[in-house]
Amino acid sequence: MKKLLALLLCTFTLSYSASAQQDPKAAKVLDQMSARYQAMKAFKATFTQTLENDANKVKENLTGDITVSGQKFRLKMSGQEVINNGTTMWTYMKAENEVNISDYDPDEQEISPSQIYTLYKKGYKYAYIQEEKVGGEACDVIELTPEDRNNPVFKVRLTVSKKDRSVKSWKMFKKGGNRYTFTIKKFQPNPPVDATTFTFDKNKYKGVKVIDLR
Repeated sequence: MKKLLALLLCTFTLSYSASAQQDPKAAKVLDQMSARYQAMKAFKATFTQTLENDANKVKENLTGDITVSGQKFRLKMSGQEVINNGTTMWTYMKAENEVNISDYDPDEQEISPSQIYTLYKKGYKYAYIQEEKVGGEACDVIELTPEDRNNPVFKVRLTVSKKDRSVKSWKMFKKGGNRYTFTIKKFQPNPPVDATTFTFDKNKYKGVKVIDLR
């Protein structure tokens, strides 16, 4: 689940790094996209993740939703909830009725949800690939390549609406042959959130086993 969470949140953090080597057309699209999301106090997205591996004849679909506000987030996916209030992280596993508590340090994470739509500002090269229609809507397709050759993800294709610069989908290509496609099904800007949105209340989970790893 940690790898899955990292992949998911990584895709919610892609953005732009100003450099003379970067594609200016792609930079303009990414800047506009990033500005749109960072202007929101919070957002909630419902998504579908598709895992494909041709060699292993694998194709699997999962659904989930994520709510983000600054450094805080709440992710629900595949029978688990991951909640972060900026300093503490709770990982709740429904099948075991168990929650693990740990300190949250974005520098020690594979990705940082506090960098939503800004990760592309460091460590990625990007280029404009093409324009295509998605559900009848014109979109720009941007390809991002990590500068770190040890990164298990070697390519990301991001599809951005030309109309409002919202992210429609993205596809991550991993060196082992796995491809992860994340498709946004529903997007809600500025949903109502408060402190309780990003904390774990054990009173709402009867009999939950608490494991404090701090």
